[in-house]
Amino acid sequence: MTGSDFKADLQTYLQDARDVLLWKLEGLSEYDIRRPLTPTGTNLLGLVKHLAGAEAWYFGATFGRPFAGTALWITGDAEPNADLWARADETREETVGLYRRACAHADETIGALTLDAVGRLPGDRPKEITLHRVLTHMVAETQRHAGHADIVRELVDGATGQRANGANTAPGDAAAWAGHRDRVERAAAAAGRPGRDPGRAGQT
Repeated sequence: MTGSDFKADLQTYLQDARDVLLWKLEGLSEYDIRRPLTPTGTNLLGLVKHLAGAEAWYFGATFGRPFAGTALWITGDAEPNADLWARADETREETVGLYRRACAHADETIGALTLDAVGRLPGDRPKEITLHRVLTHMVAETQRHAGHADIVRELVDGATGQRANGANTAPGDAAAWAGHRDRVERAAAAAGRPGRDPGRAGQT
């Protein structure tokens, strides 16, 4: 029977999501990592910038261990939604470097504290929160945005998967996936036809 290390488990899943997020930028141009591909402007470098702020906020200021690289978007002095996009003068290297430093600072906090250590979320109404809760939140937050990055990257150049070599993706070439997409589209169109008999759902 093996023992459990809940902190190590959470940190492993957090690091995995961090790694996935960063590789989604690999091999793309400056334009492609910044271009907005949803109506709300979701873009790859903006996701990295956003999570740099989250790592600094939750693992830094919350536990009295402020991160020296915290950017202005944490205050009211930034442009609208400044944590979700990169200005032309904010380089890829600066933004990715900021994220890596924020993650390293977070890992120092995680290593220094127990899961039941209590921090206080800064603000007008500080809220007490344990490291366990913060780690759980950041795993969910980072995995969520890594999922956003999956979709954005696929829209940019068709690359998919949890790893650069395509691991964790069902097998199939471009033709197979085109056929799959057509099947999904036909099913959606059939389900949306006026007067369709709900009792025949799933029948061909």
